[in-house]
Amino acid sequence: MVNSVHTNKGAMVALQNLTMAGQQLEMTQNRISTGLRVAGAQDNAAIYAVAQNMRGDVAALSVVKTSLDRAASIADVAIAAGETVSDLLIQMREKAVAALDPSIDNEARAAYQSDFAAIREQIVQIVGNAEFDNANLLDDSISGGIEFLTNADATDTLTLRTESFSLGGSILTFNGSADLSTISAASAALGLVADSLVNVNAALARLGSASRQIDSHSTFITKLQDKLQGGIGDLVDADMGKESSRLQALQVKQQLSVQSLSIANQSPQTILSLFRG
Repeated sequence: MVNSVHTNKGAMVALQNLTMAGQQLEMTQNRISTGLRVAGAQDNAAIYAVAQNMRGDVAALSVVKTSLDRAASIADVAIAAGETVSDLLIQMREKAVAALDPSIDNEARAAYQSDFAAIREQIVQIVGNAEFDNANLLDDSISGGIEFLTNADATDTLTLRTESFSLGGSILTFNGSADLSTISAASAALGLVADSLVNVNAALARLGSASRQIDSHSTFITKLQDKLQGGIGDLVDADMGKESSRLQALQVKQQLSVQSLSIANQSPQTILSLFRG
């Protein structure tokens, strides 16, 4: 080996090792502080790109979950109103049957008629108030149904169908003129109310089925989000146990590199001994 005052190869090697140890230590400290093994494209471009695409899917699925939550709330309100209407129809049927009793007098019949009309008005009010976020499935304000997102690409939807609970319609077959003033009128009203009760319960079955479908898909979306989040973590999260051990090893390596450089920097001093008498 050439002894030179111009070139100190030992110091150059020691400096390179110190620089490398410093870079590795900085990388480890960044992983510990962020909790990420791949925090940016410079860490691993391919993995970062895949993780970003998956993060995009997770964000889009959050919108889908919000859409499905809104659908569930709209369906729940409609079902609650429909169940109340069903209960009221049972009361109306009771009044109609009572009005068919030939033994009652006109005052009793008028009382039944008053109750019948009041319940009918209550049904109208309930149907009109069965609204969530400006959406009412029962009052004919929406034609056909409401579509909600079901996937992250917004290419597939789920339709929540409407049910017509307006008086004189296909479900509530009686109208505002139905009354119990006579036995014949009460008989006609009873038939319409009985049919309406069957229709309402069938509509409730359809709404309940749609609500279960919404809840099931919402649960799937939540599970899918969790799996995607777990996949992202597998790709980019740092193993803190390993990083802790690596940090200690690199700190020791850095200290040794500093000592090695210090020793290498002293080697030119040995040249002076060659010129001492």
